[in-house]
Amino acid sequence: MTKLSDTQLVILSAAAQREDRNVLPLPGSLRGGAAAKVVGALLSRGLIAETATDIQTKADAALNRIWRNDEDGRAILLHITDAGLSAIGVEPQSGDSALTGADEAPSAETPQDVPAGDDRSPKARTPRTGTKQAKLIEMLRADGGATIDEIVAATGWQPHTVRGAFAGALKKKLGLEVTSEKVEGRGRVYSLPAD
Repeated sequence: MTKLSDTQLVILSAAAQREDRNVLPLPGSLRGGAAAKVVGALLSRGLIAETATDIQTKADAALNRIWRNDEDGRAILLHITDAGLSAIGVEPQSGDSALTGADEAPSAETPQDVPAGDDRSPKARTPRTGTKQAKLIEMLRADGGATIDEIVAATGWQPHTVRGAFAGALKKKLGLEVTSEKVEGRGRVYSLPAD
């Protein structure tokens, strides 16, 4: 298992949820030397990769969408790799390791969530067996469901990562609807309908 800091988990989880898999923008509080250190660690471990584009857009820290420019002035983007997806328990898309949108200029605007009225259905994906994501689904489908604390103990994730997995990996990627209810003596219990 890859040991990741909370900041690294947040960065990788956000990138996994973006359609173009761009690591940027980084969390708002991460700037300068701290950003370079975290990105450098992820690059050296192969969890993210730099992608050169033909775009001549200048890197702009205010927009936080282009990592840097190479010596020829081309924009360098950061994308999560299949290893990065696996490190956070997300199944990489099969057969499609090419980075989407690598030759397109990234939008200057921060990506917005899909509106609630959007009729697009989630992409059908299946989790690998033996992963933390599979363990999460197993726990949620068990009789009585699971609490955040129980999931944290079983996976080693932080509570915010568990909640992010509910919204991202389970709901958006797999199309599973996590329900919750307050159970006396146990607190809030989350569950999934059985197959």
